[in-house]
Amino acid sequence: MFIYLSKVLPLLVYPLGLASLLLLGVAVWGKNGRFSRRLLIFAFLLLWLGGNRWVAHALAAPLENFYPPLPPDTRADVIVVLGGGTELLLPPRPIVELNGSGDRLLYAAWLYKQGVADHVLVAGGLVPRLSPDIAPSEAEAMQQALEIMGVPAEAVWIEPDSRNTYENGVLSKVILDEKGISEVVLVTSAFHMPRSVAIFEKLGLTVLPAPTDYQTTILDHSYFQAPDPLTYALYLLPDSDNLWLTSRVLKEYLGLVIYRLRGWL
Repeated sequence: MFIYLSKVLPLLVYPLGLASLLLLGVAVWGKNGRFSRRLLIFAFLLLWLGGNRWVAHALAAPLENFYPPLPPDTRADVIVVLGGGTELLLPPRPIVELNGSGDRLLYAAWLYKQGVADHVLVAGGLVPRLSPDIAPSEAEAMQQALEIMGVPAEAVWIEPDSRNTYENGVLSKVILDEKGISEVVLVTSAFHMPRSVAIFEKLGLTVLPAPTDYQTTILDHSYFQAPDPLTYALYLLPDSDNLWLTSRVLKEYLGLVIYRLRGWL
């Protein structure tokens, strides 16, 4: 039950979901003019702030900069890649397709070709009732993507049963223990790295973070420090990409709190 609640309930506290609830409140209590106006103003502020580049990047930067990029001379026994970078492999898609977090796989393939490790472990399954049964697991789709990128199939180990980040760690640990491995290079999106590292370290693994899929860069930092008037104005306007980033980052902060309360970090 926790898995399903963790996938659905957070949608109601993200800016778009919460604003929708507030607008529903306006429809229900529309006869109360003052209360309805307050709900409308609050909904507007949520969408404006959530879609504001200043807010989105201010929330994302602390997570993304928590760990530095992986040093170029790093060596380990295995590269662990967390799921989230592929779409479900369903018709009419001819091959696996990457989504906005697909940099995880691209970076893992590059690290493998650089000789960082001899094997790649991909972790990710499907959530029953939220994913069709005919789709292969996320780990299998990730293996196909890595093979397309030039990583031999025999170099890829799969963990196809995990349904969230915590299970990524627990079930990957089972495979790593069987192979006598205790140190890993961990690849995931930069804003997802603090929670992921904490889980793997809690399980007793030595983790070498390899963040990728950055949403904030040095260019953003320079713009924020000395923006020209036009850039300043544009950053204040709400944008769907910023709303997406705000929601993803809020998910991470919420995940950090909930996972810590459950003793997973």
